[in-house]
Amino acid sequence: MQDLPDRLKIRSLLPWIIVVVVLVILGWAAFAIVSAVRQSAQTAQQAMQPVTDLSADLGTKVAQVLNPTPTVVVDPVTIVHQVRSLARLETIQYTVEKVITAETGQGTFGFLFGDRLLLVAHGIVIAGVDMEQLGPEDMELRGNVLYVALPGPEVFVATLDNEKSFVYDRETGILRRGDINLETTARRIAEDEIEQAAVEDGILNLARQNAENYLYRLLIEIGNYSEVIFVTPTPEP
Repeated sequence: MQDLPDRLKIRSLLPWIIVVVVLVILGWAAFAIVSAVRQSAQTAQQAMQPVTDLSADLGTKVAQVLNPTPTVVVDPVTIVHQVRSLARLETIQYTVEKVITAETGQGTFGFLFGDRLLLVAHGIVIAGVDMEQLGPEDMELRGNVLYVALPGPEVFVATLDNEKSFVYDRETGILRRGDINLETTARRIAEDEIEQAAVEDGILNLARQNAENYLYRLLIEIGNYSEVIFVTPTPEP
């Protein structure tokens, strides 16, 4: 009679035991399914890897064809045409930016035969005084005062900075190939315009003032002069 309660307890626990066993079986089945799916995905990825590599390689080759890297070959022979001594006193530098539009074949049929480009030109203008033109006759000592007739200021350099200058936009007609000389023409005009802009802004006057200030301190320091006066040189007849 004592075994009856124990049997009843076992029967009451039997459904829970069955549930636990079923859950364990389902867990193992789910784990097996996930492992199989993951293995299949890895196998598919490995199978598709050659196709992926081929597509990437093909994309790289197409990019190289559409945007080729230029090959530059420099001739090892260098020819020096002239060597000249200079005595230029550079006293000021301007940095100028200009936007240049160069075009050909514009008009009614410009969309067919026209060629236009927009160049953002970044240039440098350097000015100063050529001390080679200063001779003994341009300096006169009166008592303890030195009179100096400096040469006129000049623009020594007016050039484009190729690293910062670039073609912003270009439009070529449907029936025309781009003019290979158009950008060269635009760059040459840009240099002239940059120099003209600097001159109009007063670069030569500033170059002369800076030269006089520098030479004044130098001559006072090295000479026993009470004063240094700069005069305008007499123009040659």
